[in-house]
Amino acid sequence: MLQALCGNKNIQRILIFLFVNGRCYGTQLHRSLGTPLTPLQKALMRLEKGGLITSYSAGKTKLYQFNPAYPLIGELEHLLKKAYTLLPAQEKKNYYVMKEDPEMSSITPAHKAQVLLAFWEQLQKVKQLTFNAKTKSKEEHGWNGKGSGEVLVTKEGSNILVFQEKGIWQGKQGAELNFSNVFRWSLDRLAGVIALEHLRRGPDHPVFLFHLAPAGKSSLSSVDSHLCEGDTYFGQIHFDHYGLRLNWRVIGPKKNEEIDYYYS
Repeated sequence: MLQALCGNKNIQRILIFLFVNGRCYGTQLHRSLGTPLTPLQKALMRLEKGGLITSYSAGKTKLYQFNPAYPLIGELEHLLKKAYTLLPAQEKKNYYVMKEDPEMSSITPAHKAQVLLAFWEQLQKVKQLTFNAKTKSKEEHGWNGKGSGEVLVTKEGSNILVFQEKGIWQGKQGAELNFSNVFRWSLDRLAGVIALEHLRRGPDHPVFLFHLAPAGKSSLSSVDSHLCEGDTYFGQIHFDHYGLRLNWRVIGPKKNEEIDYYYS
């Protein structure tokens, strides 16, 4: 899509990957995109030499990110956002990486079932939430702020939970607004996933967000991206005995946001 403009497809892939994830390293790109490592490393060097990205070391790993001082970074974001929204849904998923869980490799099917049920039990104990939203966009109209509220959990049979959330949202400028949301969680034990839906149009017209499946001993990740009116949704959950952290990523024509929900 941007190959003619970027000069080669690896440059295009790296830029979109950085737009979605914020940072990357060579072997991560190699695994996620299924592209040979050497051409990717050459492309990273080219981008860094041109001043578009910068690098830093974290232990033995060299990480890359956009150069915030690059004079056209805002215009580049607009271009990459448009390019990303035009990708097929499955290809979008390839560009999103879960924050790595070192325990993932040791998870067996039996353990995954245990993780799923442990998470389901924890969901039923939720009573309150706090959340933080931050835009990755250079524009002023993105989501920035924090909120807190109460959660009323209703069981509809053994495999469905409905979250009715109400509270106060405080924007970046300090203004406070009331908010309310209704989400439905549905457990599919056979498929080993939990579906998350937003019921803003009522229970008979749910907006499907994504399926979540175990990705570690205390984590779940969306197994597919959801496209809603041009916006793509991904999600990751980490949980323990004290609560749940649901990390949302939303990318669309007018959105480039990350939201952290904390349920307890």
